[in-house]
Amino acid sequence: MHRPLRLTIDRSALQANWRWLQERAGVPAGAAIKAGGYGLGARETMLALHESGCRDFFVSTWAEAEELGAVPNDASLVVLHGVGPGDLDAALAIKARPCLNTIEQVARWREIAPGHECDVMIDTGMNRLGIRPEEIAQVAVLPIHTLHSHLACADEDHPHNVMQVERFRAVAADVPAKRYSLANSAGICLGRDYSFDLVRPGLALYGGVPRREAEGNIRQVARVEAQIVQRRTIRAGETCGYGATFTAQADTEAAILNIGYADGYLRAFSSHGSAFAGEYALPVLGRVSMDLIAVGCDAAKDLKEGDWVEIDYDLPSASRQSGLSQYELLTTLGSRFERRWV
Repeated sequence: MHRPLRLTIDRSALQANWRWLQERAGVPAGAAIKAGGYGLGARETMLALHESGCRDFFVSTWAEAEELGAVPNDASLVVLHGVGPGDLDAALAIKARPCLNTIEQVARWREIAPGHECDVMIDTGMNRLGIRPEEIAQVAVLPIHTLHSHLACADEDHPHNVMQVERFRAVAADVPAKRYSLANSAGICLGRDYSFDLVRPGLALYGGVPRREAEGNIRQVARVEAQIVQRRTIRAGETCGYGATFTAQADTEAAILNIGYADGYLRAFSSHGSAFAGEYALPVLGRVSMDLIAVGCDAAKDLKEGDWVEIDYDLPSASRQSGLSQYELLTTLGSRFERRWV
């Protein structure tokens, strides 16, 4: 079935980003492939990165682990949200390690899988998931493969970063584990003091630029294209779209594109986003609606129904246009795209 939306994913760019992150960290780099590989496709992402040498993969839930399917024999999969009361059967059936986040999860894992390896998350200051440092005596008896923590403010030069790395070092000195892991994509950019034994990049793998140190080193991975449904003229003084927020100051040529907020191109792009037809920039006119947007195409005289237009979805640029985070831009991409790996 023909789809009027395309999401083209550059395998070589994804792999190049992983290699740069690992080189920057100076230790092995895993890959966060949760949320369906940040919206691009978790299984395809895993296989592409495994081809480049990645051996550690992370998802959020056991449902994501099941959807991912078989993991290569020489790779490992970690479920970051641990083992909840409803996860027991999955945790025993699926070849993955839980990352335990609470004392209750520790007790649950010891009961259902005594002696089996797990990962553990320590809360060093984010106050989201993790066991508090003062509770570590209750986890030191576990066979811990990787001890984790997570940085709250790594995308900024924030005093929390130094506080968290110092707290993690103190915990790591007291809790035996095969490996220790703190840094996400932004944490990798902070320097090798944050690397420990393993880093866990996510956003930067997929083309996001978490900090200035990554600028010029991270390549765009996902490209969004939409087909033109109609070309029309908006006459001087007429409005376009819901709320009549755009008024043509002169006769304006517009292309109506097959994309909208149901596809993850959110209303924050209204009158702020842009697209490209070759060398020509096409501004979004008025509001983004559920299935359609209008872009000005006065400069692109030959555009017609059925032609393809590339949406400006370079993540830093699209983030500036919309005010949305680079994470949101990726993970909101909808199911109506034809996802093509090249």
